[in-house]
Amino acid sequence: MDFDLSDEQAMIKDSVERLILDRYGFEQRNAYRAEEPGFSRDMWAAFAELGLTAVPFAEDDGGFGGGPVETMIVMEAFGRGLVVEPYLASIVMAGGAIRHAASAEQRAAWVPGLADGSIRLAFAFAERHSRYDPAFVALKAKPDGDGFRLSGEKTLVLHGDSADGFIVTARTSGAPGEEAGIGLFYVPAGASGLSRRGYPTQDGMRAAELSFEAVSVPASHVLGDPAGAFPAIARVVDETIAALSAEAVGSMARMHELTIAYLKERKQFGVPIGDFQVLQHRGAEMYMALEQARSMMLYATMNAAEPDAETRREAISAAKVQIGRSATFIGRNAVQLHGGVGVTMEYEVAHHFKRTAMIDLAFGDADHHLEVLAEQGGLRGL
Repeated sequence: MDFDLSDEQAMIKDSVERLILDRYGFEQRNAYRAEEPGFSRDMWAAFAELGLTAVPFAEDDGGFGGGPVETMIVMEAFGRGLVVEPYLASIVMAGGAIRHAASAEQRAAWVPGLADGSIRLAFAFAERHSRYDPAFVALKAKPDGDGFRLSGEKTLVLHGDSADGFIVTARTSGAPGEEAGIGLFYVPAGASGLSRRGYPTQDGMRAAELSFEAVSVPASHVLGDPAGAFPAIARVVDETIAALSAEAVGSMARMHELTIAYLKERKQFGVPIGDFQVLQHRGAEMYMALEQARSMMLYATMNAAEPDAETRREAISAAKVQIGRSATFIGRNAVQLHGGVGVTMEYEVAHHFKRTAMIDLAFGDADHHLEVLAEQGGLRGL
């Protein structure tokens, strides 16, 4: 199998890595987080100008026409820089729901704004009792004329406090946990009956709690079958996990880089601590864990567009297991080898440790996905 990047993919990689290197240092990131929406509007505009916000959308819809590989390239670079802008929430998640479930007319209305960065959407799917099950949807969508009225709550909506609108999962029939009876609905941020409360998350991002009180949704804002959206939702979740895997690998690579540099600089007993063989072994073991994670990131990326849901889920779960284990191992060693400074908010490695820990928990931690694999009989193709 050919793992070489095409000329276009190599160009994207070079451009995004240069942008992060030039404009996303640790102190710059802290300044971006302090801005009013919790990220930099100027950096978001720079992402759009570079074409990054258009990457996953079809050319016919006004996008770049990229796929999982292009998304992987962007997210890995963003992981190195600990990017706080809502790329995952708006482009990968909400944009993914539109790509997989919206009609041609809806894509024509919404994708151009996403692709040029002029609008930002968020994907509201999680509820307080849903844990790792995207089918656990209790928010109700009751028929109202030719549309629906939404009532209920959503939690941990990534960057929901600054989004211009939401792609919302809601139940038109059945009970929470059933895959049938779930629909996708577009709700503008200013809709009557919608309220939101924003807050910072542990890893420097932003999220919001949403409350829907008989929010009216016209038929033109219903994405596809209002009772059959779960296959599209599952696909969005799997693509998001693949993107998070790439972000985690970028973050782990930066943690390893920072740790090796620290071992070479920090002196004890008159010599760099990196001269001690036991610490050299630690660094080598961190690198091995990183490469294991990278290989599974590639595996997840190659299977993210797999149309067969069961095959795709096996690959995504296997990647999530390794990503979680590697992130835990690399993060713990990076913090330990840095000593006291490794857990201070003034030092970059602590922020990477927090972000990778949150990625492990997102959409199911390593233990959860190991159980998923066990129930399916493991990776059948290996």
